[in-house]
Amino acid sequence: MIDRRALMGGIALAPLARPAFAQAWPSRPIRLVVGFPPGGTTDLAARVLIEPLTTRLGQSVVVENRPGGSGGNIGADVVAKAEPDGYTLLMQTVSSGAINFGLYGSRMPHRPEDLAAVALVVKVPNAIFVNNNLPVRNLRELVDLAKRQPGKLNIGSSGVGTSLHMTGELLKQAAGIEMTHVPFRGAGPMIQEIIAGRVEVGVDNLPSVIGHLREGRLRPLAVTTATRTPTLPDVPTTAEAGFPAVEATAWFGIAAPARTPRAIIDRVARETNAALADPAVWQKLADLGGMKPGLTPDGLSTPETFQAFITAEIAKWGEVVRRGNITVD
Repeated sequence: MIDRRALMGGIALAPLARPAFAQAWPSRPIRLVVGFPPGGTTDLAARVLIEPLTTRLGQSVVVENRPGGSGGNIGADVVAKAEPDGYTLLMQTVSSGAINFGLYGSRMPHRPEDLAAVALVVKVPNAIFVNNNLPVRNLRELVDLAKRQPGKLNIGSSGVGTSLHMTGELLKQAAGIEMTHVPFRGAGPMIQEIIAGRVEVGVDNLPSVIGHLREGRLRPLAVTTATRTPTLPDVPTTAEAGFPAVEATAWFGIAAPARTPRAIIDRVARETNAALADPAVWQKLADLGGMKPGLTPDGLSTPETFQAFITAEIAKWGEVVRRGNITVD
């Protein structure tokens, strides 16, 4: 016979199970999914974080590269559909976290609400640069040349729908110019074609191209952030060049499956922010051209401010896609 008092006691105690589970977390290794191959900016940023997070969480945090799809969609979908237990996290990016929702619409394998924002880790400037033989020394001169030769200049990116492609679209829209977009399968092939002079203009995340810019193989015209980057202090911003609307950063942050217990989200956010506050950890990200998240007064983020940031980015890039009539197969 069922003991009604025992049954009711079990029901009464059920709400306490989630906090107890969260307090026991983590009890085994955690995977941080990266939707891109090793060696790219997303992978590099993730690997900077895993050592301090492993120390702070008391369990191994390991990077799992899940490349494929467009702009990291496969890796993001793996996490969106994972068990919401805190053991599968995502290194979210501007592509899979914002741009792709405008580009692919109903063809996206998951919705924004299928992932929970945890912490914004780092922002990275994009750089606009040209082949050294192109007769321009700054962004205004490039715009003037493009106006004199509509459609004649080629602008390269690492692929359709990437933040680099979208940055080029922002520039074309803000300046009222036409350049021919040339997508490549990665930043490396694009950079080599621009150095060779077969493509005149390029946009890339600063970590991927900074060596070429510093060593004079390519000529930087502008960085696409509100303020100059300490890694290239002599290069003006797009706003200084007269195009404040051309503000675009690649960003990287941690997300979790929706319905992950709030206590776990708060723990990961707290430990991530503590890692970013460590000067030794931050220096590694700064060396990549990284900038602090800047979503809270202390320069970091909370799950709420990161979620609001993602929502604004989805709206921003959706409008760029609409205005540029950008489509993908």
